[in-house]
Amino acid sequence: MYKNKKDVSIVYNNHEQKNNKCGKTKCVEVNGIRSDTLTECDNNPVTVDGITRGVVAKIPVVLAELTLQVNLDSIIDLPEPAIEIKDIKKRVKVTQCLLLQNTNVLFIKGFIRKNIDYSTRDCSNSIGICGDLKHCTVDVPFSCTTSLTFNGTAPAPVINNNRQEFEYFRQEDISGPGFADKDKLLSGDLSEFNQLSQEFFNELPYCELIRSRIVDFNEYLNRRKPYYGEVPFEEKEFMEIEEKTVLELTIKVLQKRQVEIPATVVASELDC
Repeated sequence: MYKNKKDVSIVYNNHEQKNNKCGKTKCVEVNGIRSDTLTECDNNPVTVDGITRGVVAKIPVVLAELTLQVNLDSIIDLPEPAIEIKDIKKRVKVTQCLLLQNTNVLFIKGFIRKNIDYSTRDCSNSIGICGDLKHCTVDVPFSCTTSLTFNGTAPAPVINNNRQEFEYFRQEDISGPGFADKDKLLSGDLSEFNQLSQEFFNELPYCELIRSRIVDFNEYLNRRKPYYGEVPFEEKEFMEIEEKTVLELTIKVLQKRQVEIPATVVASELDC
C-alpha cells in the first residue's frame, strides 16, 4: 500500500514518463459522448411477390437430430500456486462433425474452452490471506464417434466417379511370311488411347449445434501448506485441478437436397 500522497504521485509520474517514451500521452480517449432519445420511424408495408406455381428448391433437409454424451477426465496445471478457484466459465467449440457416408457413423471432435479465475497469496498471517485474482484459459479437447439413427430423411446415395476406355476399329494390311496378299488385320487401334471420365460432386452432410450441457466436478490435487509464511489453519495451496466432465451435445445433421414443392403448398403458404 502507498504510505502517503507523495508515493502515489511518484507512481503516477513514472507511469506518465513510460507512456511518453512510447509516444503516448493518454491510454484511452473517448470524444463526443452524448445520449439522444430516438423518435419512432413510420413505415409502409410492401407487397411481397412470391412464386405461385410449383417449384423445385434446393434446401437443407434434416437427416438426424440427436443428443450425445462425452465423458472427460482431465488434469489442469496452473502456472502458480492458488488458494481457491473463484469461477470457471466454459464454452463448447466443435471443430469437426463429419458423417462418414455409406455408413451411419458420425465423427465428433472439439474442445471445451475453460477460463479459470483463481486467487493467489501475496501476503498472509494466521487470520487471513491477501493476494491477486488471476485467470488461466485452457482448451480441453474431446473426440468420439457415435452411430446415427436417421430419424429425419436418409442421406442421398453417393454417386461414384467412373472412368471408361473406348477404342476404334482399324483394318490394316498384313505383309510377311505366313500371310496371303488378301489377308487383313482386323482389330482395335493400338496407336491411340481414349477415355471417358465422369466426376459427381455429392453434397456433404453437415452439422449444426442446437444445445450444449456441461456438468463437471473439480477437485484440487496435492494441496499443501506454503513452504514460507503463515496462513490460517484450514488454508492450503495447490497447482493441479482434476476435472471430471460430462458433456452433452444436441446436434442436427443436415444435407442440401432438391425438394419439389407442389403448387398447392405454395398457394396455401401465400394465403397465410
